[in-house]
Amino acid sequence: MFTSFQEAKDWIEHSIRFGEKLDLVRMNLAATMLDHPERSFRSIHVAGTNGKGSTTNYIKNILKQAGFKVGIYTSPYVVSFHERIGIDDQYISDEEVVHYANRIKLLWDEIYEITGDSVTFFEILTLMAFLYFRDKQVEYAVVEVGLGGLLDATNIITPEISVITNISWDHMKQLGNTLESIAMNKLGIVKEGVPLVTTEENPDLHPLFRETCRARGSEIRIVDPTKAEHAVFGEETAFSYQGRDYKLHLPGSYQIKNAVLAIETVRLLEEKKKFGLNERMIFQGLYETTWPGRFEIFRHNIVLDGAHNIGGAESLKKAVEAVFPNKRVVALFCMMKDKEHEKVIRLLESFVDELHFTQIDYKRSATAEELYLESQHPRKAFHPDFAAALHVLKDVPKDTILLITGSLYFVSAIRPLLLAL
Repeated sequence: MFTSFQEAKDWIEHSIRFGEKLDLVRMNLAATMLDHPERSFRSIHVAGTNGKGSTTNYIKNILKQAGFKVGIYTSPYVVSFHERIGIDDQYISDEEVVHYANRIKLLWDEIYEITGDSVTFFEILTLMAFLYFRDKQVEYAVVEVGLGGLLDATNIITPEISVITNISWDHMKQLGNTLESIAMNKLGIVKEGVPLVTTEENPDLHPLFRETCRARGSEIRIVDPTKAEHAVFGEETAFSYQGRDYKLHLPGSYQIKNAVLAIETVRLLEEKKKFGLNERMIFQGLYETTWPGRFEIFRHNIVLDGAHNIGGAESLKKAVEAVFPNKRVVALFCMMKDKEHEKVIRLLESFVDELHFTQIDYKRSATAEELYLESQHPRKAFHPDFAAALHVLKDVPKDTILLITGSLYFVSAIRPLLLAL
């Protein structure tokens, strides 16, 4: 039995990432043995390549404004392990993590005896969240998909609404090497008769979306985020949508897209459930949403953003150009060696004035020198020590921003140093 949070956390984080069989057999068996905690609350299921975390948080905060007790399950975390699981504005506690880890460890042993296969890292976290939500009697849970959709551990829920932010290149080893195969995997969250809301903008994928929903008897709403108007970018973002004005603490043009998706999702939920949603609830829920490590601004000219794939990097470029037009950009970058770092580097090279590379003490991290050698930027440098790199770069001139980006593991490691500036 685990007696401390660190013991429980170590067990969870050292569990295998992917089972020998990529299916939902272990999750369905575990849910049955636990008397189906996932059926004890209503849910919204959010998939997509980028924007899932922000969209999930927007929806959670709007539902909280509407008076519901709302659970939230997201991944990966940026600052603290506890960020993955929360209710309203509170994360799960150390003591609760230990309690649920002990419950699931007993189950883990039993399932291994039955199936000969281990319950995986993400399955443990998902079961922990669902048990926690049941015990705390949440009314709604907004559940973010971890990887793909079809065979993701979260896909044992039957939500009120399914949400897909977008389809881009990520996790090709697991999801396939075409956008169509990635889309099919993410569309695996669409259940019989459950509506889908999406801001997928690629018209070539729309027939696949529509046909999937038609086959499952599910309504589909393809939301056009370009209908958001009068955008004003700064450390806050203001915009209008369908005649209503909104403000976001999360800056950047891509956050407008995520916010519009959240608006349409909760409006559809109101059509289904008639719980008394009004515009004040939507406005306040959006405005109160913050999200560490997502275009987070420190000292007015240091930006921290976990753009860990090409889609995220494209959104980051648009956000930097919108929020900080005509500013020089000095970037500090770190990425995992199993990600598409070369493509992200090419994109960064298209808009930053200096490109600095660093690394973290983690087995998957590419070295600063490896990333440096991939770059063709005329003004580049590498720093094996990320804390020393920040110390060198942090005092940029007023006409310059320091952009710190790349892996979420890197963002998690460097953010405490930024808070201490």
